[in-house]
Amino acid sequence: MSLMRDLPHLVHMPSGSRSRSRVAALLRRRPELLSLVLLLVICLTLASLNPAFFQAASLIDLGRASTVTGLFALGVFAILAAGGIDVSFTAIAALSMYSVTLCVIKFWPGLPMAAVLGLAICGGAMLGALNGWLVHLLRVPSLIVTIGTQYLFRGVLLGFVGTVWLMELPPQMIGFGKAPLLEFQNAAGITLSLPLYFLVFPIAALLTWVILRKTLIGRAIFATGGNAEVAARLGYNQRVIHIFVFAFAGALAGLAGIVHVCANRMANPFDLVGREIEVIAAVVLGGARITGGTGSVLGTVSGVLLITVLGNSLVLVGIPSTYQRVVLGGFILLAAAFFATRQRV
Repeated sequence: MSLMRDLPHLVHMPSGSRSRSRVAALLRRRPELLSLVLLLVICLTLASLNPAFFQAASLIDLGRASTVTGLFALGVFAILAAGGIDVSFTAIAALSMYSVTLCVIKFWPGLPMAAVLGLAICGGAMLGALNGWLVHLLRVPSLIVTIGTQYLFRGVLLGFVGTVWLMELPPQMIGFGKAPLLEFQNAAGITLSLPLYFLVFPIAALLTWVILRKTLIGRAIFATGGNAEVAARLGYNQRVIHIFVFAFAGALAGLAGIVHVCANRMANPFDLVGREIEVIAAVVLGGARITGGTGSVLGTVSGVLLITVLGNSLVLVGIPSTYQRVVLGGFILLAAAFFATRQRV
């Protein structure tokens, strides 16, 4: 009956109104499309202000800058999808990367690079699993748990592992950081190269998509984020879900940390501090709700690119570094407000 009452209104609805309604409904179902549109608009605007934006050197710099942030963001997205939040991933990355690098230098200088990456991933996964176990055991918000473990992990690193910058890396780690995926010369004769480690980000994104969209554990993660009590009644093991998502995020954080070390050719125990808000903002700008149960890998990737483009390209348009945080913070606030308004409609 309600449909019959509304039918005359729908029939006489102007075509412009119907188009706007269809667009609004599409954006509610696929919020990552809005992120992609915003990314395209910003790129075109920056290119009009500075044609150098679309040059190969700028695009390669964006690729380099998005790798570590992207790995962090994929892990954070998995946790957000399950209804949690993590602010300890940078501490996990720092502890994993520095400990593994120190052990390789002292004990296994000839260890293959694949094994180095594996050690960092396993170390990060164990620290992340500890987060998940504590979240399930203590039954307190994951934000509180990860604030505590963030300080714990950083305290262990600086108090018991080391505070000295490791400047002399083993040759296999230096080689991994320098190995080119693509290499060519620009018009000025300067050799430009997209590093091989850039592939880590799209491979991790594909793996995350497969896990979250094509497996039973992925369905359980989104069900838990939507309503944990209902998910438990449906038979989804909450302990397994909590430990899995935090271990997965920890593994990606450990991988991001060792990639960061190889790219910079040194291990600094004080690196990566303060990037938590930037990463969480990228995931939210990609359309994931902070309350869980929604989001997509495509949206997360587009959110990472949004943050990276804004952060790396403000210099190209002549905005001083002292004002860049103001511009970036204002954009995040406006975009987040828009997403919140859209989700209430």
